[in-house]
Amino acid sequence: MNEKSELLILLRLHGILPPVQLSKWWKADPSLSLAGKNTHPLTKLSANRSDLSAIRKLAEKELPNVKRLIRAYQADGVDMIAISSPDYPPSLKMIHDPPPVLFLKGHKKLLDQHRLIGIVGTRNPSSYGKRAAAYLARELSKKDWTIVSGLAKGIDGLSHQESIRSNGTTIGVIAGGFNHLYPRENRQLAEQMAEDHLLVSEHLPRTKPQKWHFPMRNRLISGLTEGIIVIQGKEKSGSLITAYQALEQGREVFAVPGSIFDRNSLGPARLIQEGAKLVCDINDILSELPPSNVQYTEPV
Repeated sequence: MNEKSELLILLRLHGILPPVQLSKWWKADPSLSLAGKNTHPLTKLSANRSDLSAIRKLAEKELPNVKRLIRAYQADGVDMIAISSPDYPPSLKMIHDPPPVLFLKGHKKLLDQHRLIGIVGTRNPSSYGKRAAAYLARELSKKDWTIVSGLAKGIDGLSHQESIRSNGTTIGVIAGGFNHLYPRENRQLAEQMAEDHLLVSEHLPRTKPQKWHFPMRNRLISGLTEGIIVIQGKEKSGSLITAYQALEQGREVFAVPGSIFDRNSLGPARLIQEGAKLVCDINDILSELPPSNVQYTEPV
């Protein structure tokens, strides 16, 4: 781990700067230099509210000890990847507001070993929605795609479970931290994924999930993946938020059609009207995706 990553992790753990400022600082100056004052990126980003002297003092005092702090987290099963690290997912670096530090539990190599695709949908699926989620997660897993979702009840949890049953790999992006897994009914699934697959959060483990964490989480699901599949959801649902964030991030969006008499069909129908690819089988998905991973550039 390089010194830039250690500095970001230190500042994130101490909460001395808001996460969004840490990310913007890295984008403005990938060297993360602490030199200067009036011309320092943080001075402009914070409208002169950042206390650079406090940041310098913390770095001088605690950077020599940060490796010990990181090892303490690792002893609890938590890894951390800073945005300045080459191990940070390249696709996520390129979104508008990437987390400065990712917190991981499980097999972090899943972030770069397989191609990633998201499956999201309603928390209250019909039998048809359940069958659609199981079919797509199963068939995509057989094609070596890693299924990414939000560990919510309903379509999310079903997609994770079917990937596991199909001997595939799956990544759960959670709201809040690892010490407060939500929802309660998926805690056993989350624990299994932390052991055999991967959980991802942008929050410190002690953070309790808040309402605004869920749309924040959705941008990471789309940011990590090459495309998002929406299976059932109302017109103003978290699934559609994820889909629109995917569009903003330049990802593919796929929608599974449903009955015109089901309100949970309105979300996918709206997406199809707006240009999302209608999905009848996995070939509708695979035909829209390049044969190899997209290459992303990043600051040097």
